[in-house]
Amino acid sequence: MPKRIEKSDLRRKTCISCGRPFVWRKKWERVWDEVRYCSQRCARHARSERKPVR
Repeated sequence: MPKRIEKSDLRRKTCISCGRPFVWRKKWERVWDEVRYCSQRCARHARSERKPVR
């Protein structure tokens, strides 16, 4: 039986948009160093903040 990994043992980062901590996910395995946002919502919000208002 494989060793079970506890959620508390996973790597953590802080979202640069909302400031909340988030943990490593299997789908981010190959790009973990590039992940900056906890969700697509935070990524969209950050992009909309960068756009100049006309």
